[in-house]
Amino acid sequence: MVYWSTAAYHTVTNYSICLFLCLAELLLILEYGHHDSPSGREQRRWRAAMNLKMRRLSKKKALGLVKELDAFPKVPDSYVETSATGGTVSLIAFSAMALLAILEFFVYRDTWMKYEYEVDKDFSSKLRINIDITVAMKCQHVGADILDLAETMITSNGLQYEPVVFELSPQQRLWHRTLLLIQNRLREEHALQEVLYKTVLKGVPTALPPREDASLDPHSACRIHGHVYVNKVAGNFHITVGKPIHHPRGHAHIAAFVSHETYNFSHRIDHLSFGEEIPGIINPLDGTEKITNNNNQMFQYFITVVPTRLHTYKISADTHQFAVTERERVINHAAGSHGVSGIFVKYDTSSLMVTVREQHMPLWQFLVRLCGIIGGIFSTTGMLHGFVGFCFDVVCCRFKLGAYRPREAVQPHNQMNNHQTPLLADDAPQE
Repeated sequence: MVYWSTAAYHTVTNYSICLFLCLAELLLILEYGHHDSPSGREQRRWRAAMNLKMRRLSKKKALGLVKELDAFPKVPDSYVETSATGGTVSLIAFSAMALLAILEFFVYRDTWMKYEYEVDKDFSSKLRINIDITVAMKCQHVGADILDLAETMITSNGLQYEPVVFELSPQQRLWHRTLLLIQNRLREEHALQEVLYKTVLKGVPTALPPREDASLDPHSACRIHGHVYVNKVAGNFHITVGKPIHHPRGHAHIAAFVSHETYNFSHRIDHLSFGEEIPGIINPLDGTEKITNNNNQMFQYFITVVPTRLHTYKISADTHQFAVTERERVINHAAGSHGVSGIFVKYDTSSLMVTVREQHMPLWQFLVRLCGIIGGIFSTTGMLHGFVGFCFDVVCCRFKLGAYRPREAVQPHNQMNNHQTPLLADDAPQE
């Protein structure tokens, strides 16, 4: 006896119906061929009816094929058995899904910085240097200028000399301590620089706040601030005694009229940066303060400047990062320590350019990760639940616990007495 599957049965049935309709159409044509042909209206009605039947049959066949491809069969509710352990596992799974989905949403909202490196091909443009340094000497006794590697003296017309008080006010001192604390954290946690990149134009200003009240102390210090444009070659920015003058063989500072006892190059660098000035960015030398009691002190800063292009969702700018090495020593010609007292900032530009771009997780990737989390937890908890149930059944079967405990046919004591009494009565001797 041959058994047909459901799919084969439906297929044979559909083909039989199609064959029957085709034979019916053939018989009608033959019948109309032997007799008179019907009118055109009747022919159109007949053809329309046949086409409608064929379309309905095609739809039924298509629906049957789609049903056969169903990968999610529906189980009637009467066949589903629920349990307390399954409900507990479901609650744990749903809680884990919700927690991981929320965490994934926070990851989706977050951004990160991508660093790209390439050769800097721009050698013709000028490099901007932003300066804000306070020196503990009077303005008429100090001078600042820049000399590059080609012995080209850069005019310092963009710098301003402002007489100020070197000691900070309580509010300024609080700002200075906060800035030093941020600098220490930046040296320990390099990832904080990305936070600064993301929060540009939103952070507090990094410039020294103005003094809240007019000080009665004499202005014994000089604040040199402003910006200058230099060539993109190595150079030397220095602040020393005397005003600079230019001559064919180089440059010099007129220091003959300044008393040696007035030398004091204690200084505070409120701001020093290269390139476009961006609010919210803290540079390595911002907040640096050097105090000395020696009149012949030399402070040196060796800087390597790296061109940087910053592209975030808030700003796009061409700026420069730099790394610095500090050195200070006392000028003593008798001990072999030669040089000139002052503050010297020697900089050099790197041949590599860094492009920093802020990136965000695309929506499709977030949806894929979310589906992976939900589907993975659902499948994993189902497998774990089934495995734990299987192990539990094996243990119960091995030690005959729970539902696997054998049922002993124990008869009640009174029933045993009822059965034993007749036996004894039958075997007892009759007197």
